[in-house]
Amino acid sequence: MPMPITVSTCAPQTEQGKHLFEIFGYNELRGAGLRECIRSGTFSVGGHDWALIIFPDGYNYPDDICFYLEHLTKDVSVRASCNLNLVDTTSGLSSSLFVSAGLELLKPNGRSWLGRSMKRIEFEALPHFRDDHLTIECIVTVKRPRVSATQFSNKIETFPSNITENLAKLLDEDETADVTFSVEGETIMAHKILLAVRSPVFRAELCGAMREAKAQHVTIDDMQPAVFRALLHFIYTDSLPDTGDDHGGKSNTDLTCHLLVAADRYAVDRLKLLCESILSKNLDVENVSTTMALAYQHSCDRLKDICFEFINSSGVMDAVMATDGYKELKTTCPYAFIDMFEKTTRFRKT
Repeated sequence: MPMPITVSTCAPQTEQGKHLFEIFGYNELRGAGLRECIRSGTFSVGGHDWALIIFPDGYNYPDDICFYLEHLTKDVSVRASCNLNLVDTTSGLSSSLFVSAGLELLKPNGRSWLGRSMKRIEFEALPHFRDDHLTIECIVTVKRPRVSATQFSNKIETFPSNITENLAKLLDEDETADVTFSVEGETIMAHKILLAVRSPVFRAELCGAMREAKAQHVTIDDMQPAVFRALLHFIYTDSLPDTGDDHGGKSNTDLTCHLLVAADRYAVDRLKLLCESILSKNLDVENVSTTMALAYQHSCDRLKDICFEFINSSGVMDAVMATDGYKELKTTCPYAFIDMFEKTTRFRKT
């Protein structure tokens, strides 16, 4: 009888999280004395609890201001790194305050910090600090070992699923396609069965009693070819195409906006929610009004709420009102909606 052999594996797992600590009335919080701190709420990253600590009157020297990330989880060591940024509440841009040189081991049973000190006069001269109001962005990276479940090595192993790769290749194969779309003069081939399974609108158009039910050629109006191709890519693979823009630039944001409209048009609900999530994470003064108008037009209630929260919590209403997007918002949303929004903002300023 063969000897049973069991196998397990260990590999590093990296987790990252971001916390925004917003401080109002900074000057009123100063003057408490050396080593008196302002502490953020507790937040979790990588299974560990953290807090951002600021010493506005210094920790060792009274002319300093000190920023630290504190590891709060007791009796457990962790390897972590930290980036601290000062966020400009008007533009959404950030200025780096501290970047860990690499992962550091934070040990239990004692206060473990990552951070830095700087001269207060230098800090208060930064352009991102204004109106007695500051927002600190804290990005925490945690690396820990991930151990697999123990398995018998003499079992037959299966390959990982490659169905999404196969479907992505199918999207590029014209010989098996059975429907042709014309989008702004470009011809795009696809497969009726996949479209019908993934979209009730495509099902009705291609398989039901609607006009295109028997057609092999369908014209798509009011949509760019790149947007339609991205829609098909998601329908085939349940993922967004790689745009080559890792920084959420304007072109990528524009594509996401158009893709949200397409997802709503063809009732691809998961894609619509994914687009809402991406837009909510990339709000700034210039695009928040346009994003709110889009959310209002396509019944994205949660995205609309997040736009409200961004403007109200960041104190940037004056800057938003100066943008072209805000002027456009007034023409696309009910005036009662805008009036309520402006009254709420004026009330908070008084």
